[in-house]
Amino acid sequence: MDERQRNLLKEIVEVYIKTVKPVGSKALCDKFKCSSATIRNEMAYLEELGYLEKNHISSGRIPSEKGYKYYVEHLMEAEKLNGKDMLKLQTIFANGELQLSDAITQCMEIISEMTNYTSVVLGSNSKDNMLQKIDIIALSESQVVAVVCTDKGHVENKTFTLKENTDLKELAKVCELVNKKLVGTPIVEVSERLEMEIKPIIKKQIKQYETIYNIFYDAFNDFVTSNNNVHVSGKTKIFDQPEYNNVDEMKRLANKLEDMSLIKKIEHGIEDDDDVKIYIGEETEFDSNVTIIRKKYVVNGEEKTIAIIGPKRMDYQRIVALLNYIDEEIDNRKGE
Repeated sequence: MDERQRNLLKEIVEVYIKTVKPVGSKALCDKFKCSSATIRNEMAYLEELGYLEKNHISSGRIPSEKGYKYYVEHLMEAEKLNGKDMLKLQTIFANGELQLSDAITQCMEIISEMTNYTSVVLGSNSKDNMLQKIDIIALSESQVVAVVCTDKGHVENKTFTLKENTDLKELAKVCELVNKKLVGTPIVEVSERLEMEIKPIIKKQIKQYETIYNIFYDAFNDFVTSNNNVHVSGKTKIFDQPEYNNVDEMKRLANKLEDMSLIKKIEHGIEDDDDVKIYIGEETEFDSNVTIIRKKYVVNGEEKTIAIIGPKRMDYQRIVALLNYIDEEIDNRKGE
């Protein structure tokens, strides 16, 4: 492509993103100071290269998946966040009473509201957490709290109501055994080691071994579940986009947005850097009719992910600016 063709493709992509209407040659004549025939010839050439598609209803053209990819890789310019968007997010991060994780989640919910796209926050991965300690704290003769701590500073509490005549001394004895045997074990492997190494021992020594074993098993299982959390906002917002006004298309995408195992795949990738990543159509490995823009960040040594799911006709510049701003605010909060 020569310079005029690149500029023409850039204009068509950005006009279509804003208007959702096929772009005709007449609309481009003034900007490019060319005749309608010249513009039509250039558009036909871009279509031949696979960067544009012909809309069956109109004589205008729309970007193809290949066209969007070329745009984000070669033509898209960095955009500064506008003051209105910045203020909404800044207000959340300025609230010192909010935990950083809650601030991030709230900001992604706001972005979903602002854009009518779906937002995703993928929490830390439990495989990165090693057991540092588990404590059992008696609240009364019938209630205890299990406190699980990891080497990454994560703490999870779970309250248990004990069966009648449960011996708190036996509970403390098992707690001591677990700490002695399993400290330093990846959290995701603790349940298996409980079954294979701890259960056979306490079965011989503890009267109510099943009741006590289940307390520890449930405590660790809850930790794994809560620390592989997925927060999705605006699952229905995306259906306000005209690309999804077909009932069958809505149902198909709605089912995918409910599939947490599929959502979790958003965080997968081989990139070592922490730049914003854009995946369009087939390369999303989620759905061929969406774009996913993703940003990884690190808190307490753990890698997490924020992402936006929208149509291929996404406002790329704005979303990249929003995710970069959140990343800057995360760094600011970590530095305080």
